[in-house]
Amino acid sequence: MADALPVCLLDGAFVPAGEARVSPFDRGFLFGDGVYEVVPCYGGKPFRLEAHLDRLQSGLAALAIPNPHSRARWTGLVQQLVAVNGGGDLGLYLEVTRGAGSGRDFLPRAGMQPTVFGFCWRLAASGSGQPERGLACVTLDDIRWLRCDIKSIALLGSVLLRMEAGRRGADEAILLRDGRLAEGSSSSVFVARRGRVATPPANHERLPGITRQVVGDVLATLGLPLDVRDVHREELHAADEIWIASSTREALPVTRLDGRAVGTGRPGPLWRRVFDAFQALKRRETA
Repeated sequence: MADALPVCLLDGAFVPAGEARVSPFDRGFLFGDGVYEVVPCYGGKPFRLEAHLDRLQSGLAALAIPNPHSRARWTGLVQQLVAVNGGGDLGLYLEVTRGAGSGRDFLPRAGMQPTVFGFCWRLAASGSGQPERGLACVTLDDIRWLRCDIKSIALLGSVLLRMEAGRRGADEAILLRDGRLAEGSSSSVFVARRGRVATPPANHERLPGITRQVVGDVLATLGLPLDVRDVHREELHAADEIWIASSTREALPVTRLDGRAVGTGRPGPLWRRVFDAFQALKRRETA
């Protein structure tokens, strides 16, 4: 990820990134008590913003944190943050924590004011480098908590998994629970075999990915079947193609898994069709 751009959002104000300050008693800092979203922006326009704000609301409700802004206010803040950082193709991060208290108590006090923070960074051009090379991934046991459907800022499990993947020379960890595919450490996962694509169902074991839904929409436009079902370890290793999907990486092909080639060891023909259709969908929705 590129460095943060110069202007941040903090509690409704736009401030220089180097001057943004949050209380050390903020529950996000002390407990990881908050949720976040990452929104891609193309040509200065947020992509699937409504879906991201829906998921943000769902996460806040799960944590019993009141949403600090109306939908219109969120939309305006996002548009302003993009504009003050020069527009273009950006990744945009939004975080809401329960807020700051006067000490450290597991039980939060009633009436706390949520903290809202946001920043942007430049996205690499789609199709440059990594999509053509493909990714190397490793399978690891999922050590995270049992509410992965909440986009929590408490990401230590994912950090440790990504670090372990890096130690093994991989770009991403593909996570398994009891031999079944969960997701990537920060991505959804799709498996293609004999012209059919499968991905696990949305439940507490994985995040309901916005880009996962975009890929589903793309497959529908291409007339390609998508099976939403459990995917087992053996299917991963027998796959013709594997893709990961996330907000700022879009849909990328996995060409090596656990040190072995996936399919031919090159990005596959189904992925190419999905990639091209994904770019066309982006252009339509952000025109």
